[in-house]
Amino acid sequence: MNLDSVDDAELVKLTADSHTDALQELFDRYNRLVYSVAIAILGERSVAEEATLDVFVHVWRGARTYRPERAKVNTWLVAITRYHAIDILRWQNSRPDVKGLSLDDTLRNDGSTAHDPEAAAELSLQQARVREAVAQLPPEQRQVLSLAYFKGYTHQQISEILRQPLGTVKTRIRLAMQKLRQTLLDEEPTSDKSEGT
Repeated sequence: MNLDSVDDAELVKLTADSHTDALQELFDRYNRLVYSVAIAILGERSVAEEATLDVFVHVWRGARTYRPERAKVNTWLVAITRYHAIDILRWQNSRPDVKGLSLDDTLRNDGSTAHDPEAAAELSLQQARVREAVAQLPPEQRQVLSLAYFKGYTHQQISEILRQPLGTVKTRIRLAMQKLRQTLLDEEPTSDKSEGT
């Protein structure tokens, strides 16, 4: 499916309907914007990279909460990024010995679950499921996901870095996202909990 000409709001709607290609297109369009907001607030490259991934995970899981009449997609993404980055800063400031955060630490200590042990336990279980699902991917699929979601490279840049055809890179990312989605859906509890921003 060619999504180049699909507008942003429709991409979010498709993402809400579990179309991984739509999420990939949103990522290609806005990962630099999200990263620039995250780095401006957080000031540390590695933490900003992880926060960028967190934002698109949130979009994947919470796309149904988007309301086009309230804000443009880019405004919505900036708001998600800002709130998440501020949560990270609050957590960092509460632990003065912290020199940097891993993805696990960032998610584990998200301020939204600080006063809710049940939500914190659920989040921890979700993180474990994501880590296990990623670990099950073939190495070449983990590699392209890492370059796309942690480093912020476009598909074209990944193609050049790995010296692989662009079609191969896109296929690996698509397959990886489909496998992750299937694994996570297979393991997901039966109750459907939607997230708000």
